Amino acid sequence: MDKIYAIIPVNQFAHAKTRLSPFLSPEERENLLKAMLKDITDTLKPIVDKIVIISKDDDVLAYAEELGLTTIIEEDHKLSKVSKDGNENALNKALKQAMKWSRKKTRKVIILPSDIPLIGKTNVKLLIDQAKNLDFIIVPSKGGGTNTLIIKPLSIDMKFGGFSFKKHIEDAERKKLAPLVHDSFYMALDVNTTEDLGEIMLHGNGTETKKYLESLGIKVESCHGHERLKVTRDE
Repeated sequence: MDKIYAIIPVNQFAHAKTRLSPFLSPEERENLLKAMLKDITDTLKPIVDKIVIISKDDDVLAYAEELGLTTIIEEDHKLSKVSKDGNENALNKALKQAMKWSRKKTRKVIILPSDIPLIGKTNVKLLIDQAKNLDFIIVPSKGGGTNTLIIKPLSIDMKFGGFSFKKHIEDAERKKLAPLVHDSFYMALDVNTTEDLGEIMLHGNGTETKKYLESLGIKVESCHGHERLKVTRDE
């Protein structure tokens, strides 16, 4: 058994990307997440054995099935608040659930968020090939988070939420795993702000995500003020 499964947790469409409000309407934010998810899964389909979407949202699960993905219904976790050590309990428990489901079916899992649409600009296949001989590969996100983990299922505790990159590294070292850190601008770019949308407009040629943003009349220009990019949309 030398398989690798991709695990992607997805929140409710209705709560997607609230930090982009009011720049994007709720329907636009939902469609943005769908476009990003399609970009990610289209990239992964040729290079992983299965893509697993875990969510408690019926609309997310239905869309994942439209894309031909495997779905897991997230268990109803009552502890959804941030714990004392800064972990997002609901997300980490969902990932643990998905890994329990996967562990007798695959040797490794690659865990990714649903909002890194530029992953197709990277050589993610190289990472997956490296994972055949390595037990821990991690890609940091902007701001100290984690945007990709490749591990044996349940080999470390999930620490997503807050500065998870450092927490995952520390847990790997405690368990005598040798962390390989892969820095990637494209994989580090998760979409949360209007400036992130600008990065997609600049670097996302050929993606469903950029195509969708263009359909909304979104434009980007260089800015020398507080923010590096000025993102606007047609009236």
